[in-house]
Amino acid sequence: MKKTKKLSRRDFIKLSSIASASLPITLSGFPLFASEKPKEYQFSEENENILVLIQLQGGNDGLNTVFNLNQYRNLQSVRSNIVIPENNLLSLDDTNALHPSLSGLKNIWDKEKLAIVQNVGYPDQNRSHFRSTDIWNSASGSDEYISSGWLGRFFNENHSDFPENYPNENNIDPFAITLGKVVSETCQGPNANFSMSVSNPNKPGTALVSNTGEIPANCYGDTLNFINNTISQTNSYAEVVEAASKSGRNLSEKYPQTNNNKLAGKLKNVARLISGGLKTKVYIVQLGGFDNHDNQVIEGNVTQGKHSDLLKELSEAIDAFQDDLELLNIDRKVVGMTYSEFGRRIRSNAGLGTDHGTAAPLFLFGNCVQNNILGDAPEIDTEVDNKEGVPMQYDFRNLYSTVLTDWLGATKQEANTVLFDEFDALPVFKQGCSASLSVDNFIEDNLNIEVYPNPTANIINITFWGNNKKTTINLYNTIGGIVKYITAKKYSAAQHTIQVDLKNLPNGNYFVHYQSKGVSKTKKILKY
Repeated sequence: MKKTKKLSRRDFIKLSSIASASLPITLSGFPLFASEKPKEYQFSEENENILVLIQLQGGNDGLNTVFNLNQYRNLQSVRSNIVIPENNLLSLDDTNALHPSLSGLKNIWDKEKLAIVQNVGYPDQNRSHFRSTDIWNSASGSDEYISSGWLGRFFNENHSDFPENYPNENNIDPFAITLGKVVSETCQGPNANFSMSVSNPNKPGTALVSNTGEIPANCYGDTLNFINNTISQTNSYAEVVEAASKSGRNLSEKYPQTNNNKLAGKLKNVARLISGGLKTKVYIVQLGGFDNHDNQVIEGNVTQGKHSDLLKELSEAIDAFQDDLELLNIDRKVVGMTYSEFGRRIRSNAGLGTDHGTAAPLFLFGNCVQNNILGDAPEIDTEVDNKEGVPMQYDFRNLYSTVLTDWLGATKQEANTVLFDEFDALPVFKQGCSASLSVDNFIEDNLNIEVYPNPTANIINITFWGNNKKTTINLYNTIGGIVKYITAKKYSAAQHTIQVDLKNLPNGNYFVHYQSKGVSKTKKILKY
């Protein structure tokens, strides 16, 4: 698939502003931003599964969200001014706990419908908000600039003619809906965005087609024709959205009674549209405000503050949404997943906050989600430097591959095409509840990666068992950058040892990252 230069956010905003300023569009509380061009994707009867993405904008502090009690004392040492007291944490099991504001997620965990995936990120972490968000939305490598989104490419696999002749008798519903004013870049196809933005599905307005005379045969005319066709398509989609909203309902009493929890309001609309029969495959909602460089907590009362408020909003919204899905009896076909552009650094700063970091945990929830914690607890070193972030264990594209094949019904080849490479799926769905193309293939095999000597002056040895699958091992620095590519090839089912020369690297901490057959491990080493 051809990779093209990405349109910058500033260019996108500029073009959007020009288009909106020059057209007579009436929106009446329902801003609609429709698509450009992209083949024939049928929502098959055997797969009515729906994905709800919750984007946590700004970079969520994973170490202040999910806690490992075996690491708590060290965490307290490096975050003494913001760490939550241990007796305030919400216990999940003997060693893991949640922030006290996450009681709603704790409730879903107790009902065995919550998965936590630790240490999710990508190689060569970029700590810029815009760039890292682009990487997560496009599923590109950190050194690639891709103009399409991962879900857009998924829809494009079977709908390359969209939006021409859409909607049609076989495809009357929007492919994706963003609850908000701007469509999600995750749904940008190679030639078009498959997402439709909806602010209030109960009051869909009408966008008026421009009719100012003969359309010129030039680039301006082409643009005007495109916009007119897009508006017509949007109006047609608006009709089915309105019909689904009127037919749908909400049954949960857990939704907040005030409008303070905007995320809950968005998810309430999602539940209403699904219950109303809308066949939209993907919904995207956002919750912003996670870039807490200062005053993340209130001095003297660290259980309160900006981060606590955000986690409470997230938790209450998801808990009410999941409760609604269950009461509506549609919970078996809906799965939600959170994501954020990066985590925060391990050591807090002097401003009662945290700075841009590397990997972080994400949540998956739903009746079909395996109730477990996947991944190792982040290792907290009391001597951690000010720039060090949580090292990546799982590449976020492993989660995307899992969602595509085991939930949305893509073939493995389609997932590889969408993600530009092969990424092993992870065991996050219950068997018998999803497509389950990959769950049975995930075998831990009592994996034990040994790295020695540690600490080391110049040389390390990495010992592991091969499994006749491709094994990738790289060396990372403390800010998530790859400093040495060690190996990427298939190893036979036997024990192997690789010797790595580190003498040309500066002294300091590094991370050995191993990945093979869906298993990922990270080992910290010290070079002196």
